[in-house]
Amino acid sequence: MSARPRSRGRALVTGATGFLGRHLLTVLGENKRRPIRVLARAVPREKAAEGSEAMAGSLLDRAAVRRAVRDCDRVYHLAGRVSRRREDAPDLFRLHVEGTRILCEEAVSAGVRRVILVSTSGTVGVSTDPDTVATEDSGHTLDVVRRWPYYLSKIYQEREALVFCERGDLEVVIVNPSLLLGPGDERDSSTGDVARFLRREIPVVPDGGLSFVDVRDVAATLPVAMERGRSGERYLLGAANWTLARFLERLEQLSGTPAPRWKIPPRLATLGSQIMETLDLLGKTAPVDPVSAEMSRCFWYVDSTKAARELGFSPRDPVETLLDTIRDLRERGVGGEAAAAR
Repeated sequence: MSARPRSRGRALVTGATGFLGRHLLTVLGENKRRPIRVLARAVPREKAAEGSEAMAGSLLDRAAVRRAVRDCDRVYHLAGRVSRRREDAPDLFRLHVEGTRILCEEAVSAGVRRVILVSTSGTVGVSTDPDTVATEDSGHTLDVVRRWPYYLSKIYQEREALVFCERGDLEVVIVNPSLLLGPGDERDSSTGDVARFLRREIPVVPDGGLSFVDVRDVAATLPVAMERGRSGERYLLGAANWTLARFLERLEQLSGTPAPRWKIPPRLATLGSQIMETLDLLGKTAPVDPVSAEMSRCFWYVDSTKAARELGFSPRDPVETLLDTIRDLRERGVGGEAAAAR
């Protein structure tokens, strides 16, 4: 389905109080070309000052969603919850899958034309093979993520939204950023592992690799995806594909915090995950949760060529992102004084 000419109606943002959502509101506020409405469980006081209309309500409250989409012609759907805990699976599926279904149904009824669904690169971009770099044509990674409820719920969220696109009811564009880093993650929902590094809570060097991207670059790309993204398509956004050893080494260089030196032999990694899962089941505190241990053995590499070509995505130097992440965390009292960063 090709993109249709846009009217100048209101834009709804879900998840606007989160890490990416706050940066998106800044971008949209600077643009000032269309009114903005925010749907949030708790309405933050600063929303009025930012010039957006705030409405209180849960994504699972159909009446609240119906009020929120009224008079809107586009939706930025960012609302979600990040958790690596297997026991959170029911809540994650309710929010990501059922909540998205309610939003899309009410959007269709209200005459909304276009939805940007912000998912995660992990729905297609994770592998046990270090030579694999995902593209938008890569399939969903069900075989890898089947025991990780966050990523599994995001796969089914994408499929749910695409049903409305395939029926011709909505234009849906999926944006898949990799790990979001940068300043302003007040809930430590995305930068938590950097915070753990600064607190020297990462005991070993994992075998895997990651992709990360600056939250500010993703926020700046979302309005472009709204205007120029092709309906029914996905766009991967990543700035750097690094081994975790390189990532920790660079954090050490930039922060002055020593990186772990011991690397778990591959033959012991599975045993370590099993031990941590046993401790978790016994209610004891493990140094790393079992899901994180499993994830750290995989490679989350992505190719953002399509986003660069079609959306003009051009991420900043990843070192700048890491420096700003470290400074922001330290300014909030995590892992030493801000002056220690170099």
